[in-house]
Amino acid sequence: MQDRLTELRRTFHRDPELGFDEVQTKARIAAHLRGLGIEVHEGIGVVGVLSCGQGNRAIGLRADMDALPISEASDHDYPSQNPGVMHACGHDGHMTMLLGAAERLVAEQGFVGTVVLLFQPSEENGRGAQAMIDEGVLDRFPVEEVFAIHNLPGAPVGQVSTRTGMICSSESLFEIHIQGQGGHASMPQVGVDAITVGAEMVQALQTIVARKLAPGAGAVVSVTEFLTDGQRNVLPGCATLKGDVRARLPEDRQAIARFMRQIAEGVAAAHGVTVEVSFNTEFVETINAPGPTEAVYRAADAAGCEVIRDRPPMSFSEDFSLFTAAVPGCFFLLGNGEDGPQGQPLHAADYDFNDALLPIGAELWVQLVKDRLPLRKDDHV
Repeated sequence: MQDRLTELRRTFHRDPELGFDEVQTKARIAAHLRGLGIEVHEGIGVVGVLSCGQGNRAIGLRADMDALPISEASDHDYPSQNPGVMHACGHDGHMTMLLGAAERLVAEQGFVGTVVLLFQPSEENGRGAQAMIDEGVLDRFPVEEVFAIHNLPGAPVGQVSTRTGMICSSESLFEIHIQGQGGHASMPQVGVDAITVGAEMVQALQTIVARKLAPGAGAVVSVTEFLTDGQRNVLPGCATLKGDVRARLPEDRQAIARFMRQIAEGVAAAHGVTVEVSFNTEFVETINAPGPTEAVYRAADAAGCEVIRDRPPMSFSEDFSLFTAAVPGCFFLLGNGEDGPQGQPLHAADYDFNDALLPIGAELWVQLVKDRLPLRKDDHV
């Protein structure tokens, strides 16, 4: 299995595709599942349905499919063949681990019930889970629980960690548009240049986390772009601030949006300019339910993995949050290694998924299925 899964993972790695454009990826997954005799449904994503015995319980296992718009800087012999696109987050490995588990489950059939294999597009843009839900995936294939694995660089190979409650932060994107009065760089007193107003806002926005939220809230407010229409000798009349907000609690996220508008409008009023603020949440907080989380702990123990219970929440965001908002579930992390490309940060141009994880992840999925859909003495498969 190790050699077979390694080659499959590296095939995915060579052919990365961006969100909602996973054409070859979806075709490869669907063909693999059909080759195993699994019922396949193709839509926005790919859904495999594997039933065994007479049980009526069902669980969902999710893997993300999309790559990132990053030019790969790796020196291995299976680099991306799609210029400017790379599997820099390990989704190539996530797909492969779930396909490996499907092989095991078909061969062993050591469960009673239904396993719904959810291969999701466009996780990186936060659109794929909602698109599958809008398409009716949870209505057509109802599940009682849903699970997802994500690799974690910097953690020992195969270490499992998660927690009950909030495991991943929300992500919101904001834009602040400032309309001042531009003019000649030699006569700033004639107008109100937007760059000065914007700079004051950038500084003031940092007081939201430092002075308006409780210490240890884990929120982050980052201004990531400052755009103006100024030139070498032209003071800008317009400026746009863009940025990113992470929060661990919905009430903190809502408070940040409120404080951001107050600050922007206050600074704008002080300078006599107009301002417009938009604040759009792309990913809500990912919440793990107690029962599914305990099941992950048991499955990891059964697979012989080191288990870290009640780990600190992650600052990154996940659109798996939309699945766990609809169905109880658990998002858990699997150590990718501490050294070399496997230890590089997610989204780094020289990151690589650790092939040693492939059988470990497949085993974790199998053990989880056996825990949630167990055989009884009178069951027949």
